[in-house]
Order: sequence, then structure tokens, then C-alpha cells
Amino acid sequence: MSADTHAPVPHGGVIATLTHEPGGVVLHDARGGISNPILGMLLFITSEIMFFAGLFAAYFNVRATAPVWPPLDFQDKLHVLPLVGPATLLLITSSLTCQLGVWAIRRGDRTGLNRAIAVTLVLGATFLVMQAMDYIILYSEGVRLDAGTFGTTYYTLTGFHGAHVLGGVIMLSVILYRGMAGQFSARHHDAVEATSLYWHFVDVVWIALFSTLYLLPGHGI
Repeated sequence: MSADTHAPVPHGGVIATLTHEPGGVVLHDARGGISNPILGMLLFITSEIMFFAGLFAAYFNVRATAPVWPPLDFQDKLHVLPLVGPATLLLITSSLTCQLGVWAIRRGDRTGLNRAIAVTLVLGATFLVMQAMDYIILYSEGVRLDAGTFGTTYYTLTGFHGAHVLGGVIMLSVILYRGMAGQFSARHHDAVEATSLYWHFVDVVWIALFSTLYLLPGHGI
């Protein structure tokens, strides 16, 4: 049987096809529809949307009930430059490079996938490093986790997002490893699609956080 031959086989009562790929034999559901990895990721992202919605609701509640926001001691502490703004641009760019990788593997371009995911991985890791550097600067200026509601809400929102970015970097590392091992093809790349959905979600959440924390004007000042 050639590398492109499909043979119908029973699979749990459903007719499926076997595709012989360089990375092994891949089972495809002949019915089509959303694959389990992508469906699982969509459900996970839905739960994470509710999680971050709760965090944003708590932040805006604290903000609305405060007579002055940001508090007087922290009004000039959050700066877009020199770190947060460039880090935001890097994360947005990484979302584009991740999607370029998805488009590449849809065409069967494994080299394009590996290059795009490698760039995305580097950009994501750089974002985390720049966020850590910003934390160090803020701590030195008195913006600490125990510095009242301002510090608590800031580090809670950005910290949980940073944890999700770290999770995404780990996922990208696995995708890159598997991609270099030749485990993905134009027919078999559900893990790439699922990881890209997660990475885009992380990007959108940061845009919302950046707009809320750094661009939204304060009140009572």
C-alpha cells in the first residue's frame, strides 16, 4: 500500500480510514466534523473565558468602588515603556507567526511549520522574560502583591495570564519537538490547530488586560 493509500476500517462502529504517514499510521474519522483535540481545546478555552471574566469583574468592582483609581501612591507606577508596550507587540506578533505555522502545515509544509512555531516560541518566552523584568521594577517602586487592592488586582490579573503564557510556551515546545520529528502533515495536525487556538486566546486576553490596566483612564484624580 502506498504512502497515500486510504483503507476503510471499522473503528468503534464508525467507518474510518487509515492513512500511512511518515510519522506513523493516522486514523481519520470519515464522518468529518471537529476532531477531539480541537473540541477539547474549545471547551477548555470556554472555561478559561469564564475564569478571566470573573477576574475582570472583580477588578472593575474594586475600581468602581474606590474613591480614587489608581490610588494616589500608585498613579505613576504603570508605564507602557520601556517594557510592557514592546512586550505586547511581541505577543501580538507571535499570534501571527503561530497562524503562519498553521497555514504552512495545512499546505503540507513541515519546514514552514517548524520555523513559524520556533519563532512563536521565542517570542512567547521573551514576553515572559520582559514581564518578569517589569515585575522587578514595580516591586522596587513599591508596587507589591500586598500593596492594597491595587497591587493585589494587578498581580492577580497579570500573574494568571503569565501562567497561561507559560503553559502555551510548553505546548509550543511540544509542537516544535513533534514537528521536527515529522509527526505532522497536511492531513494530521490537529494538535497544531488546537495549540494555535489556545495561543490566540492568550493573546486576546493580554490585549484586554493591557487596555484595562495601562490605557483605561483613572477616576477621582
